[in-house]
Amino acid sequence: MSRRRTWLPLGVGGGVLLLALVVSVAVGSRTLSPGELLGGLRAALDGLATDPSAGVVAARLDRTAVGAVVGLAVGLSGAAMQGLTRNPLADPGILGVNAGAALLVVLGVQYLGLSSAAAFVWLALAGGLLAALLVYAVSAASPGGATPLTMALAGAALSAGAVSVVAGVLVANRGALDTFRFWQVGSVAGRPASLLLDVAPLLVVSLAIVALSGRVLNAAALGEDLERALGQRVQLARATVALGAVGLAACAVALAGPIAFVGLVVPHLVRLVTGPDYQRVLLGSAVVGPVLVLLTDTLGRVVMPPSEVQVGIMTAVLGAPVLIWLVRRTGALR
Repeated sequence: MSRRRTWLPLGVGGGVLLLALVVSVAVGSRTLSPGELLGGLRAALDGLATDPSAGVVAARLDRTAVGAVVGLAVGLSGAAMQGLTRNPLADPGILGVNAGAALLVVLGVQYLGLSSAAAFVWLALAGGLLAALLVYAVSAASPGGATPLTMALAGAALSAGAVSVVAGVLVANRGALDTFRFWQVGSVAGRPASLLLDVAPLLVVSLAIVALSGRVLNAAALGEDLERALGQRVQLARATVALGAVGLAACAVALAGPIAFVGLVVPHLVRLVTGPDYQRVLLGSAVVGPVLVLLTDTLGRVVMPPSEVQVGIMTAVLGAPVLIWLVRRTGALR
């Protein structure tokens, strides 16, 4: 691929991302004019509460920041997991991250009485990481080692078990159900940008690992024998990339709850433009992921006024037909 063909899509994607950021702040139940947007932005940055648009802009800035980070994390995590497992249906749920996070959040609500978003962040982070480590330990202990198949099977088994425990707790405690369901649906509404500081250390480390994993993922696509022939320490390389992908997924789930289909669909959309080279796929996913989350979140605010549809529902509603289209038109999942 020529340099022009490499950077032109990236430039277009960057422009679309900038537009999505602006639309996310300007559009909602109350759409701001350019003058109101600029005035509210200046007032919000200066801490002036007297401007009527300042509160709206400040809340949407928080929502936009969280949505962009969640989209970045889920998009990159999905791309890395698909390359690592050589499974085109892989997403952050394949290693049990979502189920582990949900289980620990429910247990925290039930037995610790927690109900704040800040508390959910730490519970979801711990649950997602512990679940992924357990999945890897179980698959590594199998006769064939931690192969894509054994990791997928272990993830499915852990997810089924965790979902059963979650359902049992919620059936027994209606109050826990009322608290948990607002997190479980997947939403960036009401999440202060300060939550980003809570996940920043893990987010930065995981982002660095995945961003630099393009060559490892390209080698993984060739198979383990060729990976060894290329001089890679296969298990160490795969474990490092898996740790980064799980870290990103755990950060996203901690911030917004489980966001469906983004990690699954984004890498396929990117590959339609970039081809199979994972160095380009990762770069494209880092752009398309935030765009998809921000635009679906914005659409959810205006599709059923005066109420709104949470972004986790919108991504599922829009992601399912996109995935079907990819299968029928491009054979992307074959």
